[in-house]
Amino acid sequence: MTNDAPLLDVAGIGITFGGLKAVQDLSLRIPRGGLHGLIGPNGAGKTTAFNLLTGVYQTQTGRITLDGRRVDGLKPHEIAQAGLSRTFQNIRLFPNLSVIDNVRVACHLRGSHSLAGTLLRSPAHLEQERRVLARSRELLAVFGLHTREHEQAKNLPYGDQRRLEILRAMGTEPKVLLLDEPAAGMNPQEKKDLAAAINRIRTEFGLTILLIEHDMGLVMDICEHITVLDYGVTIAAAPPAEIQRNPKVIEAYLGEPAGT
Repeated sequence: MTNDAPLLDVAGIGITFGGLKAVQDLSLRIPRGGLHGLIGPNGAGKTTAFNLLTGVYQTQTGRITLDGRRVDGLKPHEIAQAGLSRTFQNIRLFPNLSVIDNVRVACHLRGSHSLAGTLLRSPAHLEQERRVLARSRELLAVFGLHTREHEQAKNLPYGDQRRLEILRAMGTEPKVLLLDEPAAGMNPQEKKDLAAAINRIRTEFGLTILLIEHDMGLVMDICEHITVLDYGVTIAAAPPAEIQRNPKVIEAYLGEPAGT
């Protein structure tokens, strides 16, 4: 594999539900360290695309390659182990677990476990738990949540629950992080802080990020390349400046031809 090969290479994936083509011939080439946006009107197929990438749905066409390895056809946990993790449009934390336990659950994906070691609390098991706890606290500190580690996740403010879900996804040590509308429900200051946080975790943790987001200001500010879906079809793929003036994109969002 050459150095200029994309870290995430998606070629012509798609899925049909009954007679509805939810996603058709979607292709993405995201370089290592890239920050790519996936946008489109409601019902355009964005979350369905995420479900295809993460194995929730199996693609009926095309292929998905992560860091040179084919991952289409794998189960969701296998894709997570391969290095592709996500957040959800609707928050899916473990509400009755503590803040830190939400992250520890994810960190355990990279651990090795045995029934005997767990029951007998072997030195290897205790050392692994120590490393997981330290890693979880390190992640919580990224968003300033380390001071609330023992609170139940459901008691966090909405914005902090969003941040916690991002940290939980990061706990799996992904190569590519998929963020599904992370700014949903946030006020303008929270969105500004989120944009800074996304850029920070991208740099500090060497992450490649694919972002679904309805807030166009956020997308245009932080994404280097944007793919636009409409009714499951890619209508544009370009840098932000070109997307902003693309007639097909304007028509998809305004519901009428540009210039009329």
